[in-house]
Amino acid sequence: MFPGFDPASFRDHSARVCLGMDGQVFRLLDASAAANWRGLQQSGFFPRAHTAGKVIGTREVSRQSVLEAGLSLDAGWELFLRHERIPCLSYPHEWPFGMLRAAALCQLELLIDSLGEGYTLKDGTAYNVQFRGCDPVFIDVASWEPLPAGAPWTGYGQFCQTQLLPLFLRAYHQVDYQPWLRGRLEGLRPEDFRRFCSFRDWLRPGVFVHGVLHASLQRSRTVGDADVRSGLARQGLPREAVLRTARQLHRLVDRLQWQIPRSDWSDYQPAYSDVDWESKRRFVAEALAEISPECVWDVGCNTGTFSRLAAEVAELVVALDADHACVEQLYRDLRTNRPPETAGAILPLVHNFADPSPGLGWRGTERPALSARSRPDLILCLAVVHHLVLGSGLRLDDVIAWLAETTQAVVLEFVTLEDPQARRIVRNRRDDLSGYSLEACRAALRMHFGRVRELPLECGTRTLLLAQGAGSSAGGSQE
Repeated sequence: MFPGFDPASFRDHSARVCLGMDGQVFRLLDASAAANWRGLQQSGFFPRAHTAGKVIGTREVSRQSVLEAGLSLDAGWELFLRHERIPCLSYPHEWPFGMLRAAALCQLELLIDSLGEGYTLKDGTAYNVQFRGCDPVFIDVASWEPLPAGAPWTGYGQFCQTQLLPLFLRAYHQVDYQPWLRGRLEGLRPEDFRRFCSFRDWLRPGVFVHGVLHASLQRSRTVGDADVRSGLARQGLPREAVLRTARQLHRLVDRLQWQIPRSDWSDYQPAYSDVDWESKRRFVAEALAEISPECVWDVGCNTGTFSRLAAEVAELVVALDADHACVEQLYRDLRTNRPPETAGAILPLVHNFADPSPGLGWRGTERPALSARSRPDLILCLAVVHHLVLGSGLRLDDVIAWLAETTQAVVLEFVTLEDPQARRIVRNRRDDLSGYSLEACRAALRMHFGRVRELPLECGTRTLLLAQGAGSSAGGSQE
């Protein structure tokens, strides 16, 4: 996490989150937010959730601690908290189905527990959840407040638009929600979701109430959010009704399933011989041992074979692939077969480096690009460069220059034009591909990094290269 504002509270005027010069994460509370925080400390549900790791690690600190971290303060802040750091921030438009579903369940479980003691979450956005590896953690402790008498859950609309309706879209229609969440911070509007629905869909669990009826109410000019809230307050909506709704939403989300379809790459097994596969595994393992990285990006991770290998050395592995089915399969496997306690965390994300997530929100700073959220010590770029160059039309030198801007070391697998997978990609291309060659790749790596070591595989069409920059702590000779 880098200096700037935490996305969960960027627009919250009563509880601002910011980072000190030493990387510490602080939350500044005004008088009303401080009163809510003190109430949370006296509750039963919040200490339980905090101890269980469902809520971000948080403790009170002095004003002097914040000043010593290089932050300037005005007189409006009354109380100061310091949060545990999340190793790598991620956003809902990068999460596979299982992670978005886990985030929704985490938030609903916390809401249900707090409603039992008269508290509510004033927000319902998916951005209030982050992930430590595959485990969701709620980060916006200032979202809790006492439930006003007769009031509904004010976060319901946000919850539907950023979590429930996108999950419906994938589970019921096999439509990717990532473009919708990336395109609007507020998420998928009910009226947009309704356009996907036939009358048959109305019979699916939750669709009519949370999609179709929700859209109709939002379109009504005679019904506004303020009118609904004040009307319910006058009628005295009982807390039990709000709690019942939260439990119904939890059951609905808990039962949602996505049948992973076959994709071009989810069942992809390249034709490596046993000898070549072992050579590749050993080359990557030796590079990991030599560099001893704390953070690794596995670009084009597929179903995570080398992400797991990297996790044996690194504290954090960000496993990235443009194929939603691959990343979902990896997430499910990690949840079922968790790495040992000594292994680093693996964060699986849907990410297309030919079309990366830009900075989103006000002035492009509320949701920074991935490169502003994480800085890898090593990038694994195994059998992916040919997809970026031959499939997406990027220039080879540009790809390697981007790698050098992002990391000090890279393990790259170069696939020649004679390889069957490369021939499959370029079969309909008619442009000049003479700039794509092992020689050009090797020259670009030497220019942008400096030191290069390589290992040709026995098949003759694939070569493994380890490139390291001058700032890399690992040794290695140029060949």
